[in-house]
Amino acid sequence: MTIPKLLSGKLLAALEALGVEVPDSSRIQVATAADLRFGDFQSNAAMVLAKAVGKNPRALAEEITGELSVDELCEVSIAGPGFLNFTLKPGAWADLAKAQWESDDLLIQQVEAPQTIVLDFSAPNVAKPMHIGHIRSTIIGECLSRISTALGHKVIKDNHIGDWGTQFGMVTWAWKKGVDEAQLEEAPLQELLRLYRSASDASKEDEAIKDECRSELVKLQQGDPENTAIWTRCLELSRKGLDAMYDRLGVTFDHWMGESAYNDALAPLVEKLKGADLARESDGAVCVFSSETVKPKADPFKINRDGEWQDYPMMIQKSDGAFNYATTDIATVDFRVNEWQADQIWYVVDFRQGGHFEQLFDVSTRLGFNQVNLVHVAFGTILGKDGKPLKTRAGDLPQLNDVLNDAVKAARSVVDGKSRLDSDEEKAALAELIGVNSVKFTELSHHRMSDYVFDLEKMVALEGDTAPYLFYSYVRSRSIFRKLEEGVAENLSADNLALTEPAEIHLVRMLSRYGDQVRLVLDDYRPNLLATYLLEIARAFHSFFEACPVLKSEGQTRESRLVICDLTSRVLREGLNLLAIDVPERM
Repeated sequence: MTIPKLLSGKLLAALEALGVEVPDSSRIQVATAADLRFGDFQSNAAMVLAKAVGKNPRALAEEITGELSVDELCEVSIAGPGFLNFTLKPGAWADLAKAQWESDDLLIQQVEAPQTIVLDFSAPNVAKPMHIGHIRSTIIGECLSRISTALGHKVIKDNHIGDWGTQFGMVTWAWKKGVDEAQLEEAPLQELLRLYRSASDASKEDEAIKDECRSELVKLQQGDPENTAIWTRCLELSRKGLDAMYDRLGVTFDHWMGESAYNDALAPLVEKLKGADLARESDGAVCVFSSETVKPKADPFKINRDGEWQDYPMMIQKSDGAFNYATTDIATVDFRVNEWQADQIWYVVDFRQGGHFEQLFDVSTRLGFNQVNLVHVAFGTILGKDGKPLKTRAGDLPQLNDVLNDAVKAARSVVDGKSRLDSDEEKAALAELIGVNSVKFTELSHHRMSDYVFDLEKMVALEGDTAPYLFYSYVRSRSIFRKLEEGVAENLSADNLALTEPAEIHLVRMLSRYGDQVRLVLDDYRPNLLATYLLEIARAFHSFFEACPVLKSEGQTRESRLVICDLTSRVLREGLNLLAIDVPERM
């Protein structure tokens, strides 16, 4: 049982002893204090219940404190109009630290009602290399997956790759005009990108070429043998490149259900939507229009043009008979609900797709998928130092592999200047770890809706709110154990844990919040809460390390501080692992 729950139970017992009726116990719970200056935990129960019992809130708070049986656990004080503040005693913190240290999961409390969550994230276009824009979706998605799993949910990670859309009509057209087989073998993703760009540029200059590209896509969707063979080879080559990138990022998927997987379901789906009067023909295309059940301002199928509300339908079949990604997205909801029994589906996608998801969720609801919670986990933009969306000199989004290589290069400069490692091989491996994971941590340390400036020098710095700062804290905590006499670490015990110094108590207090911080991430899909917490742990550990000698202490004090160091390193390592970030053992 957690401390807040224990104190909440004692608070309810005190209220019962006073004869105070509590209609809703959830409103008077003891919660972790937002500001540690006012205690470790607090409750506003007196202010919530005062009016019902006809008493002044502060007077009621005084009566409650008289009945509370918590002397062995904490001290209780009253603040302001009637806040109850609970400050744990050192012995209570020691008991909590012991329980956390002895726990395999560091006291992460599992959810009472686990759900099946389908996570749709990353989703690159397989006709092109991954670019910098994919980092946010990929890393946020992987992190949410790990945290959801740690809390007891069943998570299904689905990489809904773009393998069937307009881009393949372009690639196929350009392929037939002249593919470079040698380049295709040496650098397949670059050759596919060249084909796509050549077709894209040509179609912009000639409308007839644009029509030819569309025709190639329709032929593919209808099963043309030549186009299918080209498409199959594209997928094989692209998958190798994508697998290498995901291995580098430490990201895995349960499924790769691309757009093509739903091709056979699209025509029946369109007919189903038409039969249910949810879709109709419009200028040769088939579209879903507004249900006309909400005001235009709140209707995703309406748009204001020149002060007048007009229809803004979702197209599900083009006039040439081709389907598009909106049609496929509706089919994925059907599949995920009926085949995977999804309770929730989270789409980790750029905020600019917000309008599309509003329409998708509306259509899904009208189709009867009311039992599933559909969530758009949106995110902001990565900026260059000029404050504009990050792009290359040519105006393209930087390729992700190039970005990671640059990060590793920047990290290598830091490693060469600061690392105590001897071999070049070790330094290269450390630079790879620091570079890649610094990019990931920078992403996760920002609110997902915030834009942030991509600055490699800051990302890999040992000072500041960075991954290397956390790595250094972890390595520092583990280095202590390499200096111990043989057998000491293996026989470490928390049975006689004693906390006497303020820095010890503060660090243990912060460590105890680990489980709460993990749960808070999912309240609004915000990994930055966990990232910020781990930085606070690192700062608390450095304060502890400076104020409380470990190896130079003796007896019970030494063993207690070793336990605290070990607990700190575990919280840092496991917390970073939930962020999909690996830690070095030495720097």
